[in-house]
Amino acid sequence: MTLAERLRAALDEGSRRMPALLTGDHDDLDGRDEADMTPAAVLVAVTDRPRPGVLLTQRTETLRHHAGLVAFPGGRLDPGETAIEAALREADAEVALPPAAATVIGVVDRYRTVTGFTVTPVLATIPPDLPLRPSEAEVASVFEVPLDHLLNPANHRRERAMWQGRARQYSQIPWQDRRIWGATAAMIVNLSRRLAWVNEEARS
Repeated sequence: MTLAERLRAALDEGSRRMPALLTGDHDDLDGRDEADMTPAAVLVAVTDRPRPGVLLTQRTETLRHHAGLVAFPGGRLDPGETAIEAALREADAEVALPPAAATVIGVVDRYRTVTGFTVTPVLATIPPDLPLRPSEAEVASVFEVPLDHLLNPANHRRERAMWQGRARQYSQIPWQDRRIWGATAAMIVNLSRRLAWVNEEARS
């Protein structure tokens, strides 16, 4: 069974076992009308190698929003665009990942951010070691984290911090000297629930 087939089977099985998740950065989003939020998409690109990895980017420090954060390639949807189309377009623009190189598996649970976006993760496989080129305006670096590390619940931490006068909880996943946290980490946690079969296989 190919990696794409394994991921598709795991995603289908996870969707069968669990109802759709629509989660957000904090409880204030529970009563927010989704029609007032901006649709966006990110590409969860899994490299097809013996130990699969996931592509992540480190944002530049000069960005107006999300400066320096670790994130999936992605951005807001253009008018008439699907989440899959947007995720592939943004990955091409941010790290020069050719859309034709991605084998799309499917979409994962949407995530609402405190900044007003409803983000749809798009799961795909890509060949290993593509000659990626980070966009200087947006991306400081692009790197790969092993899929089994990201999916392992033992690496998922819940932290607390003060934000706008209130204590908030957020997800965090450490990797070497990098800090994966916030919406990106939360979407990975959601993905780990959907891909439990792959997760269990990787740890066995």
